[in-house]
Amino acid sequence: MILCSNPRAQYLAHKEDINQAIQRVLDRGWYILGEEVAAFENEFASYIGVSHGVGVGSGTEAIHLALSVCGIGAGDEVITVSNTAVATVAAIELTGAVPVFVDIDPAYYALDPARIERAISKRTKAILPVHLFGHPADMEPIMEAAQKNGLRVIEDCAQAHGATYRGSRVGCFGDLACFSFYPTKNLGALGDGGIVVTNNESLAQRARHLREYGWSERYVSSMPGWNTRLDEVQAAILRVKLRHLDEDNARRIHLAAAYRQTLEGLNIRVPLCRENATHVYHLYVIRSPRRDDLLRFLRGKGIGAAIHYPVPIHLQPAYRGRIHRGDSLPETEQAAGEIISLPIYPELHDDQLKHIVNAIHTYEAGDDH
Repeated sequence: MILCSNPRAQYLAHKEDINQAIQRVLDRGWYILGEEVAAFENEFASYIGVSHGVGVGSGTEAIHLALSVCGIGAGDEVITVSNTAVATVAAIELTGAVPVFVDIDPAYYALDPARIERAISKRTKAILPVHLFGHPADMEPIMEAAQKNGLRVIEDCAQAHGATYRGSRVGCFGDLACFSFYPTKNLGALGDGGIVVTNNESLAQRARHLREYGWSERYVSSMPGWNTRLDEVQAAILRVKLRHLDEDNARRIHLAAAYRQTLEGLNIRVPLCRENATHVYHLYVIRSPRRDDLLRFLRGKGIGAAIHYPVPIHLQPAYRGRIHRGDSLPETEQAAGEIISLPIYPELHDDQLKHIVNAIHTYEAGDDH
């Protein structure tokens, strides 16, 4: 089976360095918020192009923390998309705030800036764009809408480590930005982890307090907080893998170009990339009007294709019927019925990609099914 993603392959690619990093932590004997976390926070913030990084327990907690840092809570509204991992919305609701869904731009699967204004109410406090699949949302008009209406912007960068928009890496545009280090991400740990990044020193300091019980000094809470900490072992692993992120993203881009070239002319839609952006292909998402049949065919050929995501959040049992102010989401719903994620990761071999492409050509030709 060709896996859709393969974090074990990346571990094996850097096994010696990762093992040494883990051993370094074990030998030092300090396992929570020590030298490795502090070093990684600085290194990752520098990579993104911002001043501060605050390591946390997961990408979901990164968003929860960022919203809380901005004072967003019960009864407030946060504009976002339904075409995302449920974690985005779960984090909003952890604060007591209400997610307000707007539809996506069908070309890039991200929040459509043209729909922001009519979603704003007196209770709106923030916009939370998602850089989905590794491609940046259109941040310039999003920032303009936020500034015009006095709203915070918190970027969900969980799938876009290293992606760029107008020459800058995603994560440096909003008031704060949030990354996940789930093992399958472009920069993945060997467990859970996340980070909040920002150029705002006061927001960063508040985030550091909130992530550990509101402590301004040990055992003394200056504000209510909770526990969401990136541990030393994961930070050490991430420091190793951060050194290879650009190289790994370049390999993803190479594989995506090979997909695009070899799938041209078929009755499927391949992913697009804005002229002023860099797509880092956390996922390689195609669209087919016969998605479910194609997916069954590929899996029958030993190809671990997947769907990200099969049910938009507003149609899931926990959230059904909770679209606010009667907005419809036709582009979101249509995309959910047509998208397939093909295998893509730096360790995917060229001959594996050729097998995947040949299977799709066979399917499209009507042979063997």
